[in-house]
Amino acid sequence: MVPLAAMVIYLIRYIQQNESGARMRYEFLKLQYDGPLAHVELNRPAKRNAINDALLDELDAAFTGFGENVRAVVLTAAGAHFCAGLDLAENSTRAPIDVLRTSQRWHRVFQRMQFSDRPIVTVMQGAVIGGGLELALATHARIAEPDAFFQLPEARRGIFVGGGASVRVARLIGADRMTEMMLSGRSYSAEEGQRLGLAHYMAEAGGGREMAVQLARRMAANASLSNWAAINAVSRIHDMSMSDGLFTESLTAALTQSGADAHIRMREFLDGARAQDGTEPR
Repeated sequence: MVPLAAMVIYLIRYIQQNESGARMRYEFLKLQYDGPLAHVELNRPAKRNAINDALLDELDAAFTGFGENVRAVVLTAAGAHFCAGLDLAENSTRAPIDVLRTSQRWHRVFQRMQFSDRPIVTVMQGAVIGGGLELALATHARIAEPDAFFQLPEARRGIFVGGGASVRVARLIGADRMTEMMLSGRSYSAEEGQRLGLAHYMAEAGGGREMAVQLARRMAANASLSNWAAINAVSRIHDMSMSDGLFTESLTAALTQSGADAHIRMREFLDGARAQDGTEPR
């Protein structure tokens, strides 16, 4: 399917979507709700929140099961580390075909997170390495605590990235820098990670969660369709030719602006502006 046609279908599906908001019991995640926000916490601190098959399934269930009342998500992790990546104890003896299928499962889950209906704000502390970095880069706003560090240590373990790093990390910091990062096993500090774009914000020690909640509330106050368009359109348009990208931008703008929420918000803005300059509302 050509990218332009895919964008049209995604827009139509979003407008028609009616999520069930189903709930399930979680072993390795904690879920809480606070008004328009959902809080998702990785909860394997004894394993530095390493991702095993069960945790991956729970992430998939959580991020595809929110109801329409959830307008933004805060992703955090219990303990001293955000995520140490792939649980090697569960994956050290898998056959090649099973490794391939596991990698493709990671891709599907993280794709659904990246191209979700609502923004995801992530707080990162301690280790953000391997699959943990791949998870973080599938979210839309990333806050680093001062002790956060970023690493791709797969070459030291005799393996290769499998959760999307060769696409998301390489696009963000460049293929050349990522190659060196993997070959050397170097670790980037929180400050270095922010300069490279691995984090958008730096928090004071212990302040990441409060910052994330404030940021998520600000995003939740946006029009839902505008949030969805920003999340789903921008990166896809970036992959298109200029002519296809510009046309898709125009189409997305037209469909977004035609919604009832857009009409209400623009009217409120215009009425407020007229009230300030003394002109009569129409």
